[in-house]
Formats: sequence, structure tokens, C-alpha cells
Amino acid sequence: MADEETDEVTDEWRGWRAATEAALYGPEGFYRRPEGPAGHFRTSVHASPLFARAVAGLLCRVDEALGRPDPLDFVDLAAGRGELTTGVLAALPAEVAARTRAYAVEIAARPDGIDPRIAWRAEPPRRITGLLFANEWLDNVPLDVAETDAAGVPRLVLVRRDGTERLGDPVPEADARWLRRWWPPAGEEGLRAEIGLPRDEAWASAVGCVERGLAVAVDYDHTIDTRPLFGTLTGFRAGRETAPVPDGTCDITAHVALDACAAHAASVHALPRARLVRQRDALRALGVTGARPPLTLASTDPAAYVRALAGAGEAAELTAEGGLGDFGWLVQPVGTADPLVEA
Repeated sequence: MADEETDEVTDEWRGWRAATEAALYGPEGFYRRPEGPAGHFRTSVHASPLFARAVAGLLCRVDEALGRPDPLDFVDLAAGRGELTTGVLAALPAEVAARTRAYAVEIAARPDGIDPRIAWRAEPPRRITGLLFANEWLDNVPLDVAETDAAGVPRLVLVRRDGTERLGDPVPEADARWLRRWWPPAGEEGLRAEIGLPRDEAWASAVGCVERGLAVAVDYDHTIDTRPLFGTLTGFRAGRETAPVPDGTCDITAHVALDACAAHAASVHALPRARLVRQRDALRALGVTGARPPLTLASTDPAAYVRALAGAGEAAELTAEGGLGDFGWLVQPVGTADPLVEA
């Protein structure tokens, strides 16, 4: 009887939001696995240490804009195994590092051997003075999926643990309002939309933790003029894209409506709307250019030339069109000027 009851629970029809929540963050969820996200997909953090150095440079700009507070907070939201936090601390000038309180926010347990200066938390701290940086976090905030039926009505897509889908009830009114504003249903049968309201609320909550400083969300994104007709929900396992199956064995992700996130946070907190920039432009503003070293260096200092050439290759990957450079950076200043805007 117990086994039959378990089968009924795991095989129940649920919306994608509930199914993803259990698959990613439940007791046996994907993000609690020992190998961590780096075992399944490669982010900018894993592509090159240049990314952490650029974020450290951004933190230094925030520090200057805030008048060099003591302490200065750095919060890495969705920290994986702490790779970005570790790299940022290593890249900071000694004087800034001495004032920095570093927080890695992640549901998984604290990894062994991580820098003792890093506070490991399941939730971000409140009243942050400094930089909150969320790299590929919002794309893993679970959301429901809607599909238009034959009558032109958006209905919730229900899913079982093995990935089998069927249509459920019409979407609730709050979700329908979000769709009308941010992803208007086209009326054609089979078209899909991903209901981003939970992400709007999650981002507004994160921004609300910043008392003074900067909040940045980095993700693959789309805007109201570029919404995909069939959505973007997908899975990743062992470095390969795969079908999204909510059984805990793969990552489940969808691109983010960052324009909606920006508008909601600005409304909730009475802030100017965040600026959306491409990663290639943000990193170039922080000194990551991908420029090749001069050939004369090869004859005067061959080892330095090889190092510089490798760095240029890594920078090119981080800023590439059609790749990591296409990420959107949602830049939300709180009580200070935007430090990514050139003076």
C-alpha cells in the first residue's frame, strides 16, 4: 500500500511551477546533488576567472560610489559551490577585501574547504550595503507554463514526473493579467508562454534586501517584442541540452522576461526602472575587451604573450555574440548612481 501511495504522489499531474520546485529544490532535488551545477552546465563563472575579476571591479565601483563603507557587502545569489564569491574575494584589492563581508546564498550545504571569510546562507541578508549579484538565478525560479487551446484560451500545462504533459484549467486571473501585460496570448492553438510573475516577485524581494548599492541579475532573457512563440523551457544534464523532465536528474530552466522583472521591482520599491544591458557591453565597460595582445610582445616576452593571448580568448568567449555575450544584465541602483555608466 505504501509503495502504491508513493507512486500516486510521484505520478500526479502538476503545473510546471510545482513540478520544477520539487525537482530542483526538494530533498532529492537537482541543486542538492554533490557535483553542483558545474557538473552539468557551464556558466560565465566557470568559463574564465576574468568574469569574477570583472565582478570584483564592479564591486570596487560600487564601493567608490557609496563612499567606501565599512563593511562593504558582496552577496552572490545562487552561488553554486561558491566559485564566484571565491574569485571575487581573490581579485579584490587588499584594502577593499579587508572591509568586504561576502555572502554565498545557496540551498545546498556549505562545501568543504571554502574560504572561511564567506558566510554561507540559504537566504540573502537584509539591509545590504554594496553589491547583490545574481548570476543565472532567475532562470531557475520555477514558473508555470500556459498553452493556448483550440478555443484560444490559455490553459495551464500540467506535467508528470516522467515529463508527460496535458492541458489543465484556464490560467488563474493573476497569471492571466501578467500574460496580457507581458506575454499577450496570440490566440493560435499550441502557442506557449511562460508565466513570469514568480520571477518578478523573486527579483523584487532580492532588490528589497539592498539598502544602498546595486542589484544585478544576469540571465538569458527576452523582452515583450521578442517573446518566443513556443517558450524556452528546457533541461540540461551532463553538459548537454535535454528535454525538461521534472524527476531531479536534470536542470530545468527557461529564459527570463527581464523587462517584466525590472518594472515590478521599480513599482514595488518606488525606484527608477533598472537598465538592461548585454553582457558584452557590461564586461567591456569593466575592462574585459577580448583584444589580442600586440605581436611585438611575442618577441620581447613570449610567456606574457601566451598568457595575454589565452586571456583574450577567454574574454572573447565571455563577450561573444550568439553565446555568453548575449546574456542580459539587469542593473538596479538603490540609493546611488549606476556605476556601469561611463562618466
